[in-house]
Amino acid sequence: MHHQWLLLAACFWVIFMFMVASKFITLTFKDPDVYGVKQEPLILTSMTKVEKIQVPEEKCLPEEFQPTGKVFSEDPMHQPLVHVKRIELLRNVCRDAVLRNLSHTTVSKFVLDRIFVCDKHKILFCQTPKVGNTQWKKVLIVLNGAFSSIDEIPENIVHDHEKNGLPRLSSFSDSEIQKRLNLYFKFFIVRDPFERLISAFKDKFVHNPRFEPWYRHEIAPGIIRKYRKNHTETRGLQFEDFVRYLGDPNHRWLDVQFGDHIIHWVTYVELCAPCEIMYSVIGHHETLEDDAPYILKEAGIDHLVSYPTIPPGITVYNKTKVERYFSGISKRDIRRLYARFEGDFKLFGYQEPDFLLN
Repeated sequence: MHHQWLLLAACFWVIFMFMVASKFITLTFKDPDVYGVKQEPLILTSMTKVEKIQVPEEKCLPEEFQPTGKVFSEDPMHQPLVHVKRIELLRNVCRDAVLRNLSHTTVSKFVLDRIFVCDKHKILFCQTPKVGNTQWKKVLIVLNGAFSSIDEIPENIVHDHEKNGLPRLSSFSDSEIQKRLNLYFKFFIVRDPFERLISAFKDKFVHNPRFEPWYRHEIAPGIIRKYRKNHTETRGLQFEDFVRYLGDPNHRWLDVQFGDHIIHWVTYVELCAPCEIMYSVIGHHETLEDDAPYILKEAGIDHLVSYPTIPPGITVYNKTKVERYFSGISKRDIRRLYARFEGDFKLFGYQEPDFLLN
């Protein structure tokens, strides 16, 4: 009987010590950051006096491959698998030295101009036109307090950066930029690169719903003069002309003339520097119905604002449309176009088009 009591006491002592140890581990490893995330390494190639923060899983990367900022997940197990895989794919492609020229860029003023800031809720949003960015800007406008609801925002205000209350990251000092890149929730949206180019062509050179005459009267003639094979052809800009311009390795001399209007068709790499800035979430236009609520939740604002209603079918990849637009384009021009946008295809998991393989 005496031995039984000793055994019982020993069991209680083991259980008590385990509870104390568990409590100690929880208190020791609880992240003090309000977003519950660990610091990631930082590099701003266009900034000075940049503080580098090392993370164990990134130690194998060369210095120039070190990304900026941090990912907002306490534990990958708490994220839907699709988002974990997107970030993993991005990091792996960023490490691929063969694709370095297509996946890396300088965090220049051009990039910082694309990133909109919501200081109140610690959010950075990189604008990638033709993937539903207008709606995300409306979300941020409401969060910044310029309007109380999305429905109240006039359409002409959304893209008026002097009136919409959305500061650009480039408007801050170097130290303030670095601070926000380190601490804020960061996201952007992508879609199939070729379908995005079709959307840009239709929006700016065919329909042109907003009064933006410079696309038809300045940019289109510049492309036609240089890239149209048949100079007796009098029609407006054709998709074939547009593809030749974008796929030309020497396209930059026209880009300089066109200024910031090129944001509607340059690569995601050029717009958002995804290998230099550690984004928290990368949404896909094709799964926006699921991704939009997830982004709002991860950013901690799902109780404050909702993403506007998405019309049924509008985000679905239209393979037939893409094939139709490219059916009249020469294989040489398509290959040159793909060579420029290959980084976007690989970084974000989009498949090389079938018509390019045939």
